Amino acid sequence: MEALARLVAQQDLAGQRVLVTAGPTHEDLDPVRFLTNRSTGKMGYALARVAWRRGASVTLVSGPTNLPDPYGVEVMRVRSAGEMLIEVKGRFPAVEALIMAAAVGDYRAETLAEKKMKRGADSQQIKLVQNADILKEVAPLKKHQVVVGFAAETGNLVAEAERKLLEKNLDLIVANDVNQPDSGFAVDTNEVTLVSREAAPQKLPLLTKEEVADYILDWMAPRLNGRQKGSVFV
Repeated sequence: MEALARLVAQQDLAGQRVLVTAGPTHEDLDPVRFLTNRSTGKMGYALARVAWRRGASVTLVSGPTNLPDPYGVEVMRVRSAGEMLIEVKGRFPAVEALIMAAAVGDYRAETLAEKKMKRGADSQQIKLVQNADILKEVAPLKKHQVVVGFAAETGNLVAEAERKLLEKNLDLIVANDVNQPDSGFAVDTNEVTLVSREAAPQKLPLLTKEEVADYILDWMAPRLNGRQKGSVFV
């Protein structure tokens, strides 16, 4: 079915190499517990699947999910934010586009307990330290690439997206309010706003995640093709 879908899809990403991240990360606390979030990876997998249908060579760096590998896509499975950082930094220079859809954990335990933490005291403190920000890490490596980020927010949606757009040297950021019942984590739909440096924010209606992926790739494709021809986009 996917091969047939590629045959009938527009091939506006033919010849482009696209790197997509998806899913949550797991930050271990002890041998049986970890910190994570509610991401299921559906948005990132939809992006990888639709980009491949449209002709791209796609690599998907995925945190832990229950989703099957998308047909035709190279999949690298990782667990932690640190492992995802290594994969993304190593592959970024060889691609034309990075779509960072993963919900990467911001913090990890400073010390990993070697044995299972037992119930005992009424309270227990765990010191957390920040993980590296993957998009900030790859920003200095950016040359010709188009870089798309995601912002899952619970308030000040556009303002937060615009801040991250500039702070992380992105071309586009996809902002979604995860407080909405049919948008964000663990559902098949999303209601997002596309925020770029070029135009006013574009709010999309509630769509399936594959439809959202097509909108994002519709935005990205002419910019990738333009850069191949020597055009410059700010």
